[in-house]
Amino acid sequence: MKLLLVIFGVVVVALVLGEIGLRSLFGFGNPLTYIADDNIGYLLAPNQRTRRFGNRIEINEYSMRSGSISKIPAPSTLRILILGDSIANGGWWTDQANTISSLLMASLSHRQPTEVMNASANSWGPRNELAYLQKFGTFQAQVVVLLLNTDDLFATAPTSLPVGRDRNYPNQKPALAYIEVWQRYLQKPTPHPELKAIPKEKGDIVAVNLETIGKIQTFAREHNTKFLLAMTPLLREIGEPGPRDYEIKTRQRLKDFTQDQQITYIDFLPIFNATDNPKALYQDHIHLNLQGNQLVSQEIERSLMN
Repeated sequence: MKLLLVIFGVVVVALVLGEIGLRSLFGFGNPLTYIADDNIGYLLAPNQRTRRFGNRIEINEYSMRSGSISKIPAPSTLRILILGDSIANGGWWTDQANTISSLLMASLSHRQPTEVMNASANSWGPRNELAYLQKFGTFQAQVVVLLLNTDDLFATAPTSLPVGRDRNYPNQKPALAYIEVWQRYLQKPTPHPELKAIPKEKGDIVAVNLETIGKIQTFAREHNTKFLLAMTPLLREIGEPGPRDYEIKTRQRLKDFTQDQQITYIDFLPIFNATDNPKALYQDHIHLNLQGNQLVSQEIERSLMN
């Protein structure tokens, strides 16, 4: 009997230590949560702080991956609003200080007081970003930067269905870190029936997204805000054979659109191709690492200073 009690005690202690380790070392049990929105689709829930694999993540009161801000900037402060998806957000693999917005703010702050706000979420497209602007405004930013990747030109309409149904968009925190590890890495994913029922969008989606980019430019102009568009490539677009035929055509459509609308546009495909080792800029097939974020922030800064 005593032996059984000892074994039970050892197992309990091991489980408790394991729970503590999963939380403190990896951040399991405290994932970022999401909220649904009728127009935006979904946002990161406001006022969150966590660490994932040692990387600090902070979400402010406006669902930005930024520190707390005031609605109105302080006098003489340069304020920039970055809109984007997981490229801008940085995800769990990027520490708060190493996001594109934080790097840009740190560099520009050497010239003058600067705030760079990061309104972004995984898999957002232009229509999510426009809806965010329409809900919250520009926060009196002098510059709005729309940071896309190639796939965003094919982004579908906003939907809130993934929130609480897709394991990547939880709407509440698990009771235990063990539960998150099980759900995220060990349990076989089974798509929620409602997610499988989302109808595929028909028509010229690229045209809809180009039109939305134009609406973001118009919104910025109406608020006396400069507008800058930038787009990063997928890793497979780098080098030879380069983008696929449909991507080449879509890229040309975007280029023609920016010229017609007189939009300042940074295409990072030739910039990445000009580096010695483009693969060293990537975390995976689409997302950037610190080196990639540094290059993007430097090019955005160069464009803003011209």
